[in-house]
Amino acid sequence: MNELSWLTLLPPFIAIGLALLTRQVYLALFAGIWLGFFLLNGSGFFPSLAEALDGVLAVLANPGDARVVMFTLVIGAFIITLERCGAVSGFVRFLERSRWVTNGKRAQWMAWLTGIVIFIESNITVLVAGTVSRPLFDRFRVAREKLAYIIDSTSAPVCMLIPLNAWGAFNLGLLDGLGVQDPLKVLLASIPLNLYAITAVLLTAYTISRDYNPGPMAKAQARTSGGDTDGIDISSSMGEKSHVKPRLLNMLLPVLVLILAMPVSLWITGDGKIFQGSGSTSVLWASLAALATVSFLVLLQRTMTLDELSHTWMEGAGRMLPLAIILILALALGAISKTLGTGQYVAGLVGDTIPLALLPVVIFLVSGVIAFSVGSSWGTFSIMLPIAIPVASALGAEPALFVAAVLSGGIFGDHSSPISDTTIVSSLAAGTEHIDHVRTQLPYAMRAGVVSAFGFIALGYLML
Repeated sequence: MNELSWLTLLPPFIAIGLALLTRQVYLALFAGIWLGFFLLNGSGFFPSLAEALDGVLAVLANPGDARVVMFTLVIGAFIITLERCGAVSGFVRFLERSRWVTNGKRAQWMAWLTGIVIFIESNITVLVAGTVSRPLFDRFRVAREKLAYIIDSTSAPVCMLIPLNAWGAFNLGLLDGLGVQDPLKVLLASIPLNLYAITAVLLTAYTISRDYNPGPMAKAQARTSGGDTDGIDISSSMGEKSHVKPRLLNMLLPVLVLILAMPVSLWITGDGKIFQGSGSTSVLWASLAALATVSFLVLLQRTMTLDELSHTWMEGAGRMLPLAIILILALALGAISKTLGTGQYVAGLVGDTIPLALLPVVIFLVSGVIAFSVGSSWGTFSIMLPIAIPVASALGAEPALFVAAVLSGGIFGDHSSPISDTTIVSSLAAGTEHIDHVRTQLPYAMRAGVVSAFGFIALGYLML
């Protein structure tokens, strides 16, 4: 396939459509990958199958992608160890005694506040918020889909609004590479204009305060209220042993290590410059540090023997294999979409006939489509910022608005996409079926997207 055309849209759209319609995520994602290689090389039906298999295996050849997959398995080991050592029951007992989390609404506020406070990295945010909140959601019969929505909506949006993390480092690097004068100033100026991130966080707060459950979420909540907590429950059949004492320390210390290890790892991998550190390496190091901490406590307290502990790690990692496979397939689909030029094709559809005042909303929508198609907000930033910054420069306009439109669109599309890694990890952390999370979250994301689109139209007329 030598030139860009509408055919480049088929692999991601076929994968997403089949996943939503059939709920067979693995087959749907692989079908998209297979079609992508068929279009790329035109080598025939069965030869492209072999190429698709090699494409999936190639994901693990990329160190960054392999670290993200390994992070998923480590998180499985971490969560099951927390469950087995009295950490979760100790934390829940503490909240009960403090008389703060006494109902389902307060459990939701705790998940929301956790997402706001922990802005170190999006996957770390959803992990911590999901781990500490899931038992409370189950106890007060709040749908796990609601938990997945809350932690997903306070992960990437908050990381973008408080960019003292790998997200900020990545975008500062892009802006600097594009020749933007004082990139930090431009990035900070884009924060109050990042309409989708702001709207997503505020809509989540409104959802909690008003018990707002549109469409599929209402059905999920009705099912949960009836006592059905169906989902990918990695804690099922792994309850704490009867002799294990609930210990708050076993929850607080590992989670604290998890949070603090992230900036320390960024500083180390960035040779003393936190904004130049490796996000994937830092996430993996942080999760391994947290697992080591809780494991040390378990051995010190003689809750398990070393043999029991190692078997617990393997069991937890094994329960994460389905989501790890989804993640690998999603990364492979994103890679073939990038090779086909899906993002460039969508960006090229903008053309030269867009009125000046409508450029921000068009950039926002195009970025959203790209992120939805490839399942990567960072990939979208890489594609769209090199387009948006020269446009702003040519117009003599303040680049902050164009940067905000790209960042908002990338988060919007990523938030809506079933092949996004953050969406997948949110499903994991909340213990719910991945497609159920996608179905229930999409109405919220679309509402926030519509509000943001109208906001960018208004800003375009006011600022350009």
